[in-house]
Amino acid sequence: MENEFQEGKEEVIQAWYMDSSDEDQRLAHHHEPKQFVSIDRLAELGIISWRLNADDYENDEALKKIREARGYNYMDICDIRPEKLPNYEAKIKSFFEEHLHTDEEIRYCIAGSGYFDVRDEKDQWIRIAVKKGGMIVLPAGIYHRFTLDTDNYIKALRLFVGEPVWTPYNRPHDHLPARIDYVDAFINKAAVSHAVEAL
Repeated sequence: MENEFQEGKEEVIQAWYMDSSDEDQRLAHHHEPKQFVSIDRLAELGIISWRLNADDYENDEALKKIREARGYNYMDICDIRPEKLPNYEAKIKSFFEEHLHTDEEIRYCIAGSGYFDVRDEKDQWIRIAVKKGGMIVLPAGIYHRFTLDTDNYIKALRLFVGEPVWTPYNRPHDHLPARIDYVDAFINKAAVSHAVEAL
């Protein structure tokens, strides 16, 4: 399933290493020169993604196939913009706190855009820009955060296996089983792989 629905994905999902500036979190925060990160590199960190038809998400057979294959039986819509979300600025800042979840975080952007930031095996931030049509799965145990971009609008489907649990565990929570499993499955492997490449 991870290899299906990939055509044109780079048009709706892009990633790059972030600079260390503390300017507005909604800016792109590119290095100069820019340091882009490939979709394959994201996969090394356990991040799965697809491009789907957001104009017909209610009837999309591709989305149905993904939900069935991965057991996503819960779905709702979050609409984040200043006029829809009470205490907008405070909420955006709270989403930007570095945290992990003990389950996957699945988001399918059906309108607007936003940034998901994740840590690599060297603890550097990678910014993942997701636009309309992009669907992304962050694995349980990965440290991450979310922010809107300067357009201040995203409408996204949230999917889940079983009853949704949205509990964020702000860093550090390295002792949680989900974090330990993630480090074993992805961080350690990525570190070894890049050490071998450097030889």
